[in-house]
Amino acid sequence: MPRWSLLPLLLIAAPLFAEPKQEQSAVPAALNFEVKSIDGQPVKLADYQGQVLLVVNVASECGATPQYSGLQSLYDQYRDQGLLVLGFPCNQFGSQEPGSEADIKAFCKREYSVTFPMFGKIEVNGDKAHAFYKHLTAQETKPKGQGKVGWNFEKFLINRQGEVVARFPTGTEPTDEQLTKAIEQALAK
Repeated sequence: MPRWSLLPLLLIAAPLFAEPKQEQSAVPAALNFEVKSIDGQPVKLADYQGQVLLVVNVASECGATPQYSGLQSLYDQYRDQGLLVLGFPCNQFGSQEPGSEADIKAFCKREYSVTFPMFGKIEVNGDKAHAFYKHLTAQETKPKGQGKVGWNFEKFLINRQGEVVARFPTGTEPTDEQLTKAIEQALAK
């Protein structure tokens, strides 16, 4: 048999012996979750990979609700550099988020002109906590360490590499110097 007649067989067999392709970029643990948008659509947090995320559990009838203004200002100031604020309505603290997703969306738009991504209502503590929040609260972070979410408007900062790098309690205003410094450091990397 002439040598050239083996060529088609070698071309067919070559893929069987090739190295398997590596995934281009693995999804970091903090982004390996699916959530629902405020409109009920599935959202893969992996789609936000490469951006800095400020994750906040929010409520419409809380003493901290005016923080929506500061969160929107942060988003406006830093979004072109890669910051996304992600709002997760939660009714676990004093029943301060009793409305439907449609009510929450309308309230946020009307009262605070919110344009950052908002999601469906979730629980952030306990057995029914969303898996995303179970992951967030298990991380050892500064200035607030791991453990249950204390109240509405607690903030988690995730860097471009998908690592939870900071956590701030409710009393930390969006304009707080320590928070904005952490955001700027995450954006610079």
